[in-house]
Amino acid sequence: MQNNFTNKLNAFSVLYVEDEDGIRNNIEEILQHLFKETNSATNASEAYAKYLEFNPDLIITDIKMGAETGIDLIRKIRKSDSKTRIIITSAHTDLDYLLQATELYLVKYIVKPITQDKLMNALEAFVNTYDEDKIYNLIPNWIFDYKESIISNGNEIFTLTKKENTFLRLLITKNRLITYEELENSVWDDDSMMTANAMRLFIKNFRKKLPENFLKNIQGVGYKLVRD
Repeated sequence: MQNNFTNKLNAFSVLYVEDEDGIRNNIEEILQHLFKETNSATNASEAYAKYLEFNPDLIITDIKMGAETGIDLIRKIRKSDSKTRIIITSAHTDLDYLLQATELYLVKYIVKPITQDKLMNALEAFVNTYDEDKIYNLIPNWIFDYKESIISNGNEIFTLTKKENTFLRLLITKNRLITYEELENSVWDDDSMMTANAMRLFIKNFRKKLPENFLKNIQGVGYKLVRD
């Protein structure tokens, strides 16, 4: 059984930067099974071009890669981007590298050799940075991002309306049936009337963005989520 955080990884993309072919091929194979999209690069210059092209959610980069280092790459990215998560890998543990790395808002610093345990711990830390921004796991491979107001299943992204976003978060955080009265008071917060027709249309459109059979209607009472 997959851990909860590994299910979430399928909603994200990653760029892996490593100049040693053997290491890069091995780690890239693992990442391809975990992420929605995986790209790789062999040096800082190639990595920056792929960063601009693919806009990854996570960058995992080695430090020493010839003329331009991983630190140089991250500094270049950080001039205009403070959001993309970054993990550094390096055989070096000297204080100078560590001090440079702390200034660059990193998720994790992995000391080589990269074992599966080290990698998974770093990836869990990556996912946790999104949990702080309210990322919810609906079912395996289905992610609800409250802050961005989207649902992703790894292949498609569905943009939620304000009402849909509020309603789904209410269903998740309360973790119980939400009555029609709660729906009207907590979600229908504008001047429009929550008529039977308006609610039917709202639920019909909302279900198109959810996993199949995920939202259940309890006739005459309200709605609940079905996660089994």
